[in-house]
Amino acid sequence: MLSAFLSAFRTPDLRKKLLFTVGIIAVYRLGATVPSPGVSYGNVQKCLEAVEGSTGVLNLLDLFSGGALLQLSIFALGIMPYITASIILQLLTVVIPRLEQLRKEGQAGQAKITQYTRYLTLGLGVLQASAFVALARSGQLFNNMCNEEIIPTGTGIPDWLTLSILVMTMTAGTGVVMWLGELITDRGVGNGMSVLIFTSIAARLPSEGWRIKESQGWWKFLLVIALVLVVITAVTFIEQAQRRIPVQYAKRMIGRRMYGGTSTYIPLKVNQAGVIPVIFGSSLLYLPQLALQFFDQNDPGKTQAWIQNNLVDPTSPIYIAVYFLLIIFFTYFYVSITFNPTEVADNMKKYGGFVPGIRPGKPTADYLDFILSRITLPGALYLATISILPNFFFIWLDRQQYLNFPFGGTAVLIMVGVALETSKQIESQLMQRNYEGFLR
Repeated sequence: MLSAFLSAFRTPDLRKKLLFTVGIIAVYRLGATVPSPGVSYGNVQKCLEAVEGSTGVLNLLDLFSGGALLQLSIFALGIMPYITASIILQLLTVVIPRLEQLRKEGQAGQAKITQYTRYLTLGLGVLQASAFVALARSGQLFNNMCNEEIIPTGTGIPDWLTLSILVMTMTAGTGVVMWLGELITDRGVGNGMSVLIFTSIAARLPSEGWRIKESQGWWKFLLVIALVLVVITAVTFIEQAQRRIPVQYAKRMIGRRMYGGTSTYIPLKVNQAGVIPVIFGSSLLYLPQLALQFFDQNDPGKTQAWIQNNLVDPTSPIYIAVYFLLIIFFTYFYVSITFNPTEVADNMKKYGGFVPGIRPGKPTADYLDFILSRITLPGALYLATISILPNFFFIWLDRQQYLNFPFGGTAVLIMVGVALETSKQIESQLMQRNYEGFLR
C-alpha cells in the first residue's frame, strides 16, 4: 500500500487529487476548532478538563465530530446529520414507491435522491443544533458536572438572537461539511463523507492514546496498542472476505453480432451490512440514557437505579448482551432490505445469465437467499464481537475516564473500511494509468 501511495505522488493528476484531498481535510479540521459565535471558548475548555472525557450520551457523536461537538465549534455537528439523512432515505426507499422508482432510474434518479438527502440533512441540522444548544444552556452537555457558563448571558445582545445565530451557524457548518465531502468525492480521492469521518476519528487517537499512557503507564499502553493491531488485522481480513457466486451468460445473437458467453461472479461480502447495524444498535441504547434526563436527579427511584446499572453502565452484562443482540438483529434487517435476491435473479434472467447447476428465476432467488442467510450469521457475530470490545476495555481501564475510547468497535470498523476503500481506489487509478498491455 505504501508503494501505491508513492507511485500516486509520482503521477501528476493523482498527486493533484491527493493534495486537494489533504487541503480539504485541513480546512475541515480548522473549522472543527473555530468556536461558534456566542460560545465562551475558555469556559468550554474548563468544562472539558472537569469532565475528563465522561460525557455520557454524546460520546459517539463527539468521536465522529473529532471533538468538535463538545466545543460547540462551527463544525460541531460534523457529518452525522448527513449520515442520518442518508440512512433514512435508504430505509424509505423500501417503503415509498416514488423513491423506489427514482432508484431504478439510474444516474438521474440518484441525483434526485441526493438532492432530497441534502434538504433532509439541513433539516436534521437545525433540530440537532437546537438540541445541543439547549443542552449547553442547561448544563447537561457535560452531565451537569461543570458550572461554567458556556453560552454567556447579559452581554447586551438579546438571548433569542444569540441562540438563533448559534443554531444557524452550526447548521451552516453542516452544509459546508457536506459540501466539502462532495468536493472530495468529485475532485479528490475516496468517498468524501467517509474520508471526513476517518479524519475525525483519527484526530482523537494521539490524545486518547497519550492519556492512557499518562494514567495507566507504559505497559498497559503498549498492551492496548498490541490488542488494537490484532483487532485491525482481524477486521481487515473479514472486511475483504466474500462468497463469490459464479454466473454464466449464454451467447445471444443481436443483429450480426454475438453477445454473451462470458463468466463472472456475484460477490457477497461476509459483512454485507457494513457499520450501519452498529450505529442503529448504539442509537437505541442511547434511549434509556435520554430517559434518565426526565427523572428527578435528586431522588432516584428503583426504576432509575435499574436503568442506570443495567442499560446505561457499559460494563453491565445486561448492557453488553442487549447491545450484542441488537447488532445481530439489525444486521439481518439491513441486509434484507438492501439486497433483494428476487430482483438480482430477475436481472440475471433478463440478460441470459444463470448460476451453473441452478435454474433461472425463482430457484436462483432461493439459492441466493440461502447463501446470503448463511454468510450473514458470521458477519453479524463479527460485527457484534468487534463492537463490544470497548466495553471490556472499560472494565480493564478506568471506565469513567475512557467512555469515548476510540480504539475499538465502531471507530476501528470505520477507519479500516475507509482505508481499504481509499487504497483500492488509488490502486485502480494507478492501474488505469500504468497498464501497458500486450502491445507497446
